[in-house]
Amino acid sequence: QKATMKLTAKQEVILSVLSYSLCSGSLVLINKLTLHYLPFPSLVIAFQLAACIILVYGAKLLGYIDVDPFNWQYVKPYLLYIIFFSCGVYCNMRSLASSNVETVIVFRALAPVIVAFLDAVFLGREWPSQRSWAGLSTLVLGAYMYANEDEKFQTQGYSAYVWPTLYTIVIALEMAYGKSIVKSVPLKTRSGPVIYTNVLGFVPMLLFANVGNEYGKLWDFWWAGSEQRLPPASVALLCIGAVVGTLIGYSGWWCRSVVSATSFTLIGVVNKCLTILLNVLIWDQHATPGGIFSLFVCISGGLIYQQSPMRGASGKTEETEGSGTASADVETVELMEKEQGQSSAQKRRG
Repeated sequence: QKATMKLTAKQEVILSVLSYSLCSGSLVLINKLTLHYLPFPSLVIAFQLAACIILVYGAKLLGYIDVDPFNWQYVKPYLLYIIFFSCGVYCNMRSLASSNVETVIVFRALAPVIVAFLDAVFLGREWPSQRSWAGLSTLVLGAYMYANEDEKFQTQGYSAYVWPTLYTIVIALEMAYGKSIVKSVPLKTRSGPVIYTNVLGFVPMLLFANVGNEYGKLWDFWWAGSEQRLPPASVALLCIGAVVGTLIGYSGWWCRSVVSATSFTLIGVVNKCLTILLNVLIWDQHATPGGIFSLFVCISGGLIYQQSPMRGASGKTEETEGSGTASADVETVELMEKEQGQSSAQKRRG
């Protein structure tokens, strides 16, 4: 934190965005590999949350960092944030069950547009400029073009869009409310909010594991064969995921604290597109030119967008405190696995 204080506002924004993007992309790839060995997404996330709590308090006991104590006055606003977060995870799961991944990605790309409205109405931002609206529109257009490359997206009925719509609304509310508590809850350390969100998010993840019957699946998996209980690679991936999950807790909300809610939401969507593009270029030898072009359109929309200044305070620096939780990007991981599977099938047919 001392190093951060020496940075200019612009340098802090750049560094926080790069840190968050690196952690976000890395965690998706690590979780993809982890789920290949241990197909229990909610339990993997719960493990990452618990590991983050242990790492943070361990660093506190060793005297490396300070952590805010729990205070019910501050628990209440973070509890509401966790409710939004948990509802978002549930809507995401239901969206993937009722529609395909491409549909979810299109609706997820609509979230920055909603957050831009909330930013202006509730968080004191100016309305987006013509350039910013052009960037947001380009992002949505690129996501639609990408999804339209999949014929399943065109054949689904309207009922398949109910849960993706709810998911988009909940995500937008989560992003806007997350920014509001960064501004309004006076925690003194970055570690405090990280602990708040990870502790409060642990129990919902265990409940989601129960909903997905992951405890029964884990029991069957454990007794399926002694050699397959915990492959060495899975242990290594769990440990790496725990570290990266902790880092995204700090970098994610550090980034949120120095940019607007809309910008943070947009960064998340562009990170998703970059991760998918990287996966397509590495694994899917038969990716359509149209699909790759669409991802570049999404990324260009993110580059076009320009953050709106605070109303009546253009150029003013953002607040510098943040928090964070580790979370798996479910639709991105599933899409990457799907594309890799299609590529393997095409190679076998060849």
